[in-house]
Amino acid sequence: MKKTFFNLIVIVSSIQLSLAQTQQIHKVDSPVDWVNPLMGTDSSPGLSTGNTYPVIALPWGMNFWTPQTGKMGHGWAYTYDANKIKGFKQTHQPSPWMNDYGQFSIMPVTGKVRFKEEERESWFSHKAEIATPYYYSVYLADHNVTTEITPTERASRFRFTFPETEEASIVIDAFDRGSYVKIIPEQQKIIGYTTRNSGGVPENFKNYFVIEFDTPFEISKTYNDGNLSDALEVKSNHAGAVIGFKTKKGQIVNAKVSSSFISHDQAEINLKEIGDNDFDQLKEKGKEIWNKELKKIEIEGATPAQISTFYSCLYRSLLFPRKFFEYDVNGKIVHYSPYNGEIRSGYMFTDTGFWDTFRSLFPFLNLMYPELSAQMQEGLSNAYDESGWLPEWASPGLRNIMVGNNSASVVSDAYLKSDGSYKYNIENLYEALTHGANNEGPMTAVGRAGAPSYNKLGYVPFDIGINETAARTLEYAYDDFAIYQLAKALKKPKKEIKLYKKRSLNYKNLYDSEHKLMRGKDSNGNWRTPFSPFDWGGDFTEGNSWHYSWSVFHDMQGLIDLMGGQEVFVSQLDKVFSLPPIFGDKYYGGVIHEIREMQIADMGQYAHGNQPIQHMIYLYNYGGQPWKTQYWVRETMNRMYNPNPDGYCGDEDNGQTSAWYVFSAMGFYPVAPATDQYVLGAPLFKKTTVHLNNGKKIVINAEDNNADNRYIQSMKINGTKYSKNWLSFKELVKGAVLDFDMSDTPNKQRGINKSDYPYSLSNEK
Repeated sequence: MKKTFFNLIVIVSSIQLSLAQTQQIHKVDSPVDWVNPLMGTDSSPGLSTGNTYPVIALPWGMNFWTPQTGKMGHGWAYTYDANKIKGFKQTHQPSPWMNDYGQFSIMPVTGKVRFKEEERESWFSHKAEIATPYYYSVYLADHNVTTEITPTERASRFRFTFPETEEASIVIDAFDRGSYVKIIPEQQKIIGYTTRNSGGVPENFKNYFVIEFDTPFEISKTYNDGNLSDALEVKSNHAGAVIGFKTKKGQIVNAKVSSSFISHDQAEINLKEIGDNDFDQLKEKGKEIWNKELKKIEIEGATPAQISTFYSCLYRSLLFPRKFFEYDVNGKIVHYSPYNGEIRSGYMFTDTGFWDTFRSLFPFLNLMYPELSAQMQEGLSNAYDESGWLPEWASPGLRNIMVGNNSASVVSDAYLKSDGSYKYNIENLYEALTHGANNEGPMTAVGRAGAPSYNKLGYVPFDIGINETAARTLEYAYDDFAIYQLAKALKKPKKEIKLYKKRSLNYKNLYDSEHKLMRGKDSNGNWRTPFSPFDWGGDFTEGNSWHYSWSVFHDMQGLIDLMGGQEVFVSQLDKVFSLPPIFGDKYYGGVIHEIREMQIADMGQYAHGNQPIQHMIYLYNYGGQPWKTQYWVRETMNRMYNPNPDGYCGDEDNGQTSAWYVFSAMGFYPVAPATDQYVLGAPLFKKTTVHLNNGKKIVINAEDNNADNRYIQSMKINGTKYSKNWLSFKELVKGAVLDFDMSDTPNKQRGINKSDYPYSLSNEK
């Protein structure tokens, strides 16, 4: 174990010393050692550098663990600038803005029994903290205790190293808003449940937990809303337990923990995931699991900072949506429904917002994990059966946040990429898509708010009591395109196919030729007046017209035609970077963190810290100037990402911003999910080997890649010269070798013919 710690220290030190250097590492044997779970944790509500917390979990695990520095119920559960830990929390939080559900915490204490957060908390230092995806350790100075955690998907092991003391105790906090604990001393066990949540749950929601210790209890107490007693069982608003013992110097107390959304009996079944593994064995298995997944993309010829950034982003891309299903006593897949509160059979996944993740996270899963993606699609079909709708933001059930109907993209891209090779109920999902596309839901973020107006007028007007209507219109049009693509694949009636194709051109209804940008309209067809393309919010979502005008993922040629040709189109793209980062914030009544992150980035109006514009860099490929994409992709990776606590330039958002980096580092990006194409950028590393699920490999060679050589001079696919600005998914998954000749000078003759441009709907014959 000491050797592992030493290696981690050496790696972290080398990263810090090499940030400004060009040292190249040519082989990565254990990529998980390069992951920094603290990347993005130096955040606050006013300025996000990721808004992440250190997730100690297995890939897509049902339960995560994290040290808790924030107060109970606070969305910022762990922040890098904090200096005290209040407990170690089982968490299901997808983001601080969504907050948490089903959480409880464990905290070791020495001295007088202290169970309240502000009394039990302890000073700690990052110098005495080790954070990896599969293992966490920290020294709690006030208690002279070291706490260690290693997880399975639904369980975990804790190891507490105590000093010599007559008063060692462990606090189990089931949190407020309705909780229960029971101490069973003869079994050295505590069971309980927590109901604390932030919405999106049925009335019967509970997270049942069980904790088994290897040390007999000499003290057994519970607390009820701040009052400590000798009762062994308590149910109240805020319940908790304290167990204690005398310890010798260096004495280790082990605990096994699991939970279930179904029952205490199911929590006991989940505890069996630990098996006979002791702490170190379980830790090693966790490391092996993470390395297996991370090694699916091998990189060579990169700086230490680039390697750490890449694998930290890949780690974040393998966390959400989380598994919300369990295995019953017979090994059958079952789940508690976060939609109707029933116990159902089959898969369920949750904790993702499609507004964010349809863009690159789900396309990444469709490329690398098609079988898992198919399970997620089965889970979405179950969600439709259980709620009557597809979730656009699930945590764990339907949440009323963000805009769009982007389940259409998530469902369609998964099916089209797999070519129907996985057996799930796609007809049920197609029904769910068309239902959601033509109806307003029980909340504005489910179905389509303004659907009657959109279907009648071809846009959502701003004078019908709905906000962010231009953003909705643009996303609905793309979502209609995704349905159109799926309808063709499923051989739906021609009339139906034609309808969704027609609707997918609705983006044109909001194009303002005067400003050459998108602009809101009222129900009479009048433009929003006054209008400033720098104003955030209003008709747009967490952005302005400069950000959203490019949300025509499926038909850039149509947008080019509206603008008057390629020259104007490229000029408008250029302005995004050349304009000053000015903004209007009257809609919000103040500067929201997304605005501030754009302002301080020194990239003009380009706001990479938020999702609507993240694809925009790749659009030069449609306008005949792909070298500008190559320049700005590298610039964004260099400047907006690093492997440190301030590693992102805005909210990480459930793997989306991380998956952008992963795709971009490989050299391509899914601008328009539900098509067969990825749009070219330029690879970051000298060599990347992608191991696909089908046993094939994508090998990306760029031997001359370095800090200066960011431009593609020429490229070959499988030995044949290739001039196009896109790659075919179907060809890549057959196995492919991509050879890039990189240079410090752009090649302005490559990729400039219309036959080289990526797909646009307007080019369909």
